[in-house]
Amino acid sequence: MTARPLRCAVIGCGFFATNQLHAWRDVDGVEIVAICDRDPARLAAMGDRFGIARRYHAADHLFRDGAFDFVDIATTVVSHRALVELAARHGVPVICQKPFASTLADARAMVETCQAAGVPLMVHENFRWQSAIRAVRHAIDAAGIGRVFWGRVSFRSAFDVFSGQPYLAQGERFIIEDLGIHSLDVARYLFGDVSRLTARTQRINPAIKGEDVATMLLDHDGGAVSVVDCSYATRLAREPFPETVVEVDGSQGTIRLALDYRLTVTTPDGTTETDVAPPLLPWAERPWHNIQESVLAIQRHWADTLRVGAEPETSGRDNLKTLALVEAAYTSAKNGRSVDLAAVG
Repeated sequence: MTARPLRCAVIGCGFFATNQLHAWRDVDGVEIVAICDRDPARLAAMGDRFGIARRYHAADHLFRDGAFDFVDIATTVVSHRALVELAARHGVPVICQKPFASTLADARAMVETCQAAGVPLMVHENFRWQSAIRAVRHAIDAAGIGRVFWGRVSFRSAFDVFSGQPYLAQGERFIIEDLGIHSLDVARYLFGDVSRLTARTQRINPAIKGEDVATMLLDHDGGAVSVVDCSYATRLAREPFPETVVEVDGSQGTIRLALDYRLTVTTPDGTTETDVAPPLLPWAERPWHNIQESVLAIQRHWADTLRVGAEPETSGRDNLKTLALVEAAYTSAKNGRSVDLAAVG
């Protein structure tokens, strides 16, 4: 392990990058040394807010000057391939925001480029790092509910995500690519890899271009079946954003992660109910605090794996499987048929 702090450079000073910068400051043994953004106002605001002196308008200038140990790419998806490949050419380990790539072909090329250069690559796929989701996985691993045969990962809300990220309303793809990718990754994390997927999508909000509702049926390699459903058109008595509801049925019992982070586990020995609410970090705010907590968790994981040379849990190579589910979902919704994942990936 290195004795000095790991020096971090962040590319992208937009809406979500604030969380990443706060989290890097909380990760022991990491120091933010440079930031980069094409927008001068955003660059100045973020640099002043976090006290970062080295500021760049162009990524190639950042890499030319170097003197950092890894780069965090917090830009939108269209720039990811060029930036990841730029990092690989300079031999710089890279953590990249999700969605990792615009296409599965681009993602494969990015993974291959980093592998050829011997550069560690991780995707910032953070939902599986929420403490409540980790608690569900821990309950599954405890084996008290027996063999898992069915599950559900559900995110239903009417939260206005477009006010903070207006570009989301303009894309031909929306909820599966932006939110469903998280839910599909959680399903992989909890129930294993997927052999077949069926999807249906809807657009309820007439002011956006893409789909805002998606329902997906997954056949997992281990025999379980899960339903992944996402909606930004569901108006409830109390807005649950950004909580994920999870249900798991096993041969000997059940697991239920309900709203307000209540985890109920039923086994032959009885039923337990636990509060698995995330901590409210000093820089976090409700209701975003569960996501903000997961950002800190995944970034700690990246720093730990980078120091010891281990492959991160959400490596670029692993994320290809999640991206394949996204592509399969869009293909299935378009064609009205199930998709065999062997044909995708």
